Amino acid sequence: MSVPVPLGLGLAAVGRPAYITTARDADLGDPAERSIDALRARAHELLDEAWALGIRYVDAARSYGFAEEFLGSWLAVHPERRASLTIGSKWGYAYVGDWKMDAAVHERKEHSAAMFDRQWPETLEALGTAPDLYLIHSVTPESPVLMDAAVLERMRRLRDEGVRVGLSTSGPRQGEVLRAALALADTPFRAVQSTWNLREASAGEALAAAHDAGWTVVLKEVLANGALAEAEPGDTLARTASGTDPDVFAIGVARAQSFADVVLLGATTRAHLRRGAVAPARSIERSELDALAVDPVVYWRERSERPWR
Repeated sequence: MSVPVPLGLGLAAVGRPAYITTARDADLGDPAERSIDALRARAHELLDEAWALGIRYVDAARSYGFAEEFLGSWLAVHPERRASLTIGSKWGYAYVGDWKMDAAVHERKEHSAAMFDRQWPETLEALGTAPDLYLIHSVTPESPVLMDAAVLERMRRLRDEGVRVGLSTSGPRQGEVLRAALALADTPFRAVQSTWNLREASAGEALAAAHDAGWTVVLKEVLANGALAEAEPGDTLARTASGTDPDVFAIGVARAQSFADVVLLGATTRAHLRRGAVAPARSIERSELDALAVDPVVYWRERSERPWR
């Protein structure tokens, strides 16, 4: 049995009142009671639990509502913990939901040098420290960012200051984006955060190439935003998991991937974190993975249709 890949805590689900994860109301309670103070307390509770469980990677982003501020206020209470943590954050999206469940738009994407110039100081102020990894958020083939000389110059400057620069990917062509970033002359990138799970594993080969090139590889959405948390009796997931709870199985398979350096848990409760922490690395046959996968175009279309709860 391989040694499980370390876990990280992702703060996307607790940094803002609305998000696309399944069973959010059951986990967080009445949406009317999701004040900034309430979710700050929840984030601090999860950060304390993660620390106690030995989790030392924390992920945030400018677009995750107040996630960076919540992490920064927790660090202010526990400054001695900073040296033991690896903090990743992301720029390129802005949170525009105004802390409303029914906002027409929750986040706005802009991959420009001007956006970086605004958001990097905001990240520093919110965290009270420089992140160890700073990623361009959700790069897709439609984004011009990999050909934007001004952005790349800023990324190289940040790299030279000691920050590990990278990108996160989304959409059905994640592998294509990652290969383009790997092929850049004097690429500033040395980290990637990609969606990889039992339903959407199409970026695996590109992630392996990035890992072989010395990049830090972080896997996100390993439970497919909650879709892999449960299984119907007798379905393909239940049969493949062979008696293991489907969420533990899905996390365990992600932790067994040789190209992964960190597997993120987007937990909203302490119980979620504890379940993930005990998930052992679990090997899976290629044929089993293929049987569980869906067409990437279908996967990402369905993801885009999930309601912000």
